[in-house]
Formats: sequence, C-alpha cells, structure tokens
Amino acid sequence: MDTAFAKNRYHGAPRADDYTIDQAWETYSPAEHDRWDRLFRRQKEIATGRASKVALDAMHKLELSPSGIPHMGRLSDKLEKITGWRVVPVAELVPDEVFFDHLANRRFPAGAFIRPEEEFDYLQEPDIFHDIFGHVPMLADPVFADFMEAYGKGGQRAMRLGQLHNLARLYWYTVEFGLIQEEDGLRIYGAGILSSPHETVFALEDASPNRIGFDLQRLMRTKYIIDDFQQTYFVIPSFEALLETCYKDFGDVYAEVKGQPDYEANELAPGDDVITRGTLKYFRDGGRKAGKA
Repeated sequence: MDTAFAKNRYHGAPRADDYTIDQAWETYSPAEHDRWDRLFRRQKEIATGRASKVALDAMHKLELSPSGIPHMGRLSDKLEKITGWRVVPVAELVPDEVFFDHLANRRFPAGAFIRPEEEFDYLQEPDIFHDIFGHVPMLADPVFADFMEAYGKGGQRAMRLGQLHNLARLYWYTVEFGLIQEEDGLRIYGAGILSSPHETVFALEDASPNRIGFDLQRLMRTKYIIDDFQQTYFVIPSFEALLETCYKDFGDVYAEVKGQPDYEANELAPGDDVITRGTLKYFRDGGRKAGKA
C-alpha cells in the first residue's frame, strides 16, 4: 500500500462531482480528537500576539477551540451567517478548476484527514488542522471573504489565459504566507504560517527572511519554495488594499509580466519597499535540510 495514502483514510472515499466527500465526523478516533486539541492549544498560544487580530477575533466568533475536531457542517452554519461562506470536506488537494469553482461560489474545500502523530510538527500536504485553524478564521472577515471569492473568479480566467502560474503566486504569498502591517506591528494572516509553530516565530522574528511591501507585479514574478520557510514575505497595508488589487483587470497585469524574468525567492529587486532586508543565514546554514525546522 502507498504509505502516503495509508496516512489519509479518506483516499478512495466516494466523492461528488465537485470532489466533496462525507466528513464522517463520528468516525474520528479519540486519539485523532486529542491530536487536534494538542495542535490547537499549542498553536493558539504561539499565535497570540503574532497573528492578525482579525484571525484571532474570528476564532472566538466561530467558537474554534480544543474540544475535538470540528464538524464542518456545524462550523459552516456559523460561518455562513457571518460572510456566506461554507467549508466543504475533501479527501486531498482538488484539481485547479474545481478549487476555483468552490472559491468563486464561497465554498472552501478543506482536507478532512488529520495528520498522523509522526508528522505532528510538520507535513507538506494540508490537513484539517491547517485548513480550519489557518484558513477558515480569515473567511469570517467580510473583506477577506470578498477577496477569496474574487480570487476564485480570477483563477477561472487565469486558466483560460494560460497565466495560472502567475496567479498561484498571489495565493501563495498572501493567503498562505502573507503578513499585514497592523497598529501594533507586523502580524500574520497567511494560513501556511498560522498553522505552523516554527514559521509563526520565524516569519516575524528571525533576521533571515526578506520582508517587503506588497506589489502585485513584483509578486507575480517571484518564485517560492514549498519545502521550507519562505525566503521573502510580502506585507500588505490592509485587507481592503488586497481586495482592491483583486478588483483590477489582471489581463493588463499579465501582459506586463509576461516574458519578464522571474525573481528568485531570496532576491531583492530594484524599487522594492524593503521593510526588512534578510540576512538569509537560516537558508545558508541548510534550513530544514540541516534539521533547523
């Protein structure tokens, strides 16, 4: 048996045309519920004072807590009353066209499986903790909720134009690994950071990464890494500014970046609004490959 599939008991589960499955909440084991509780307690403590106030307030509104794995249907009923979004269970990552259709219709596809104990600290594929602790609270903010819907509709267009690789970078550097400037300083709103205890600290406090002001064209030309901390984080001034960006005609943006060379993930570019110039020490010392994460 493929060990990757063995870790995810939803592989092979019956799925609808939109790739959604039955969460079968009643089948989670006591050990799995306990794993959620321990993940939640640890990450909530680390995120307090580092996460965006929007995310922390939303966790309270949605009553997310260390009381067992959330039931997505009941969680959706709360979220829908706030912003019209629902959380739908899936077995694993879904095809791009399916993902964008869900977002465009205010549905967030969340992995139903929870990571195994041996991957408690880190796993590459998104599980229910990453998706619900990291992504769902932001969907309770009306402005960010509108941005996510707009992104879904933009994804459908990007596929038609052959520019999906550029748009994917917007998602990566905002929804997954975005920072925001709040009154009390830089804070985290990206789910990839929010659900990681090590990157939560690294993204804000380590001297290694670059932190630069958000610029759409610059971001769309920037590569990223998927198996370690980010070498550059983009900082938005507000969620309203992020939403306004998504309401622009991306056709013009794609035309301007098409054919332009990419920037490496660790590279600073002329004209960057440099908030923090990174030392890159963590990465030069080997990063995760050296057992530092």
